[in-house]
Amino acid sequence: MKWMIASDIHGSAWCCRKMLEAFDREGAGKLVLLGDILYHGPRNSLPRDYDPKEVIPMLNERKEYLLCVRGNCDTEVDQMVLEFPILADYAVFYHEGRLFYATHGHQYSPDSPPPLSPGDVLLNGHTHIPAWEETKDGFLYLNPGSVSLPKGESAHTYLIMEGNRVALKELDGRKIWSHSLNHTH
Repeated sequence: MKWMIASDIHGSAWCCRKMLEAFDREGAGKLVLLGDILYHGPRNSLPRDYDPKEVIPMLNERKEYLLCVRGNCDTEVDQMVLEFPILADYAVFYHEGRLFYATHGHQYSPDSPPPLSPGDVLLNGHTHIPAWEETKDGFLYLNPGSVSLPKGESAHTYLIMEGNRVALKELDGRKIWSHSLNHTH
């Protein structure tokens, strides 16, 4: 199955729409959202076309495709309007024989990882900076960056996983980099 991984929408209707257009264009089977869905947070500027009420129906219409974890800006009141679960601190799934541990990144990160084995993959958002890092502990750290508020001179980005390849792409579909998951073995 083809997976799309995105993070940090922060209530941007424009970016959410572009992300869903990319999801359709990519033909992915699942969209993993790594938190911070509706609220922009007190440390962030308002993202382009900030309109959480417009983001809600866009995502609710895709609920059967979504796998989400809670970000530091997501709360119980957000769950009241979203028709898919968002309040789990992490999700675990397998792809190409590897364990993927998806979490926002404000609690678990490469510097403070959950219990992982060599070859496992830690998926984080939170920093708004894309990353592919083979850690000293033997797990792979991936971050899709942010679809709405990129930081560190990065673009509005997401990840695509298909087979043993992972690609970082801009919202318009331009590939920034691509790596093999087998590279880390």
